[in-house]
Amino acid sequence: MITINKSFSKKNKPGLFTIHYSLFTLIAVLLLSACGYKPSAHAVRNLFSDSVYVEVNVDRAEPENAPYVKDEMNKIIYQRFKGHVASKEAAESQIYIDYKGSSFTPLTYTDGYVTRYRANVRVHFHMVTKQGVLNKTISAIYESDINQSSLQSSALRIEAIKKGLEKALDEFMAYASAKGMLSAKSK
Repeated sequence: MITINKSFSKKNKPGLFTIHYSLFTLIAVLLLSACGYKPSAHAVRNLFSDSVYVEVNVDRAEPENAPYVKDEMNKIIYQRFKGHVASKEAAESQIYIDYKGSSFTPLTYTDGYVTRYRANVRVHFHMVTKQGVLNKTISAIYESDINQSSLQSSALRIEAIKKGLEKALDEFMAYASAKGMLSAKSK
């Protein structure tokens, strides 16, 4: 007589998606660990200490952007550097950010109105790090469409500047990671 094991039924079988997903995850983990991949936070730690002081110089023409830049830089230090923001006296590393302003270039016109523009944002970074003093000026570009309403244009202008500043801070992070990686290789 043949007995059937009822504990193994179709409901208990792993699905095709589960098998492929598990296999893909295993391969990804093996590849990333085999090639020596390290997140950019590891490279940045070669450049910056755990405690970082951040100072943003305010542009007189657009003072409303200073708090945004300061908040975003603090967020980058917490999330990506895995460090903490400290007072100038307590910090081992320092980042001075000088917002150099923005300019707008019209790209497309419709019936005499600008309907697409490019925002050019310039930011200068002066860094006092474990490796010494570094300076970097970043020009970020953000393109967007615009409506013919002046009220919406003003709001879109502020949003374009924020997006440009966000891009500049991301580029700064990439620059700091590259410098940290190079300093680690030179040791």
